[in-house]
Amino acid sequence: MKSMKAAAVAAMLAAIAVGLFLYWRYEERYPSTKDAYVGANVIYVAAQVTGQVAAVPISDNQPIKAGDLLFTIDDTQFKAAVDQSKANLDSAIQQAQSFSTQITAAEAMVGSTQSAYDTAKKNLERARALFSDGDLAQASLDQVSSEFAEASARLTTAQSSLLALQSGVAAKQDEVLSAQAQLEIDKANLDWTKVYATADGWIANLTLRPGSAVSANAPQFSIVESSDWWVDANFKETSLPRIRPGQPVRIQIDMLPGVTLTGKVASIGRGSGDTFSLLPSENASGNWVKVTRRFPVRVALDPTDAPLRVGGSSKVTVDTSEVQAGQ
Repeated sequence: MKSMKAAAVAAMLAAIAVGLFLYWRYEERYPSTKDAYVGANVIYVAAQVTGQVAAVPISDNQPIKAGDLLFTIDDTQFKAAVDQSKANLDSAIQQAQSFSTQITAAEAMVGSTQSAYDTAKKNLERARALFSDGDLAQASLDQVSSEFAEASARLTTAQSSLLALQSGVAAKQDEVLSAQAQLEIDKANLDWTKVYATADGWIANLTLRPGSAVSANAPQFSIVESSDWWVDANFKETSLPRIRPGQPVRIQIDMLPGVTLTGKVASIGRGSGDTFSLLPSENASGNWVKVTRRFPVRVALDPTDAPLRVGGSSKVTVDTSEVQAGQ
């Protein structure tokens, strides 16, 4: 009787040992963790101009498509700025054209005075030759010299006026370019009074209402993108030796009981979770106790229609059965 009890106890212990061994082997080949959370890209929506909200045609948690109108800002002042910039540009263009017309006239004047100067110069040279031969009186030479001086002065004045106008045209052209740039800025500001979605997803944390004052580049609410989903799983450091990028993964989401998703290991973090925290743990004490660290493993989810939500808790199991020992 005692021998039978001893045999039963031995068989039970052997069964427990085998079970523990098989469980250890399973955990080694299929490491898992419940310290895992669903993630997605989150876009923080902000206006690019400061103003008062005119309309908000969306609601919280609403699905949206890229290009959908999210909200508008009162555009009264922005339209006025565009009108003013257009007027300034037209004025600058007209002034530049006026200078161009004056330059044409000034160039003609320079040509006329240059011709008169050349004639006066030839007359002076001829008079000087006649005077030196005694064939021209001093009074006549003085008259010709005076005419040459006047022609020279008129030419100098005409040339100076042309140079001044040419410099003025360059300045006016700069004013035209500046006015054009300001018009483009004001048009952009007017366009920015309408804020559109940049990606497909869902509206989140919406509290914006018509009449609210918004500042440029200040986030107002968020968009949870629907394109890319992943799970950030924190594995014990003792589970990492067999985990490799590209390995298949099974994911069970707590809020979706009975649903099993699939994916692949995308990357393995180079630092433990608390390494990058604001207050990392301090182990330089006399009562130090070794604690197993956890490292983040990014799991890329395969395409799915499951209603995922950012931050949802999950269980992640990695299939490492193809990893050879010592690899």
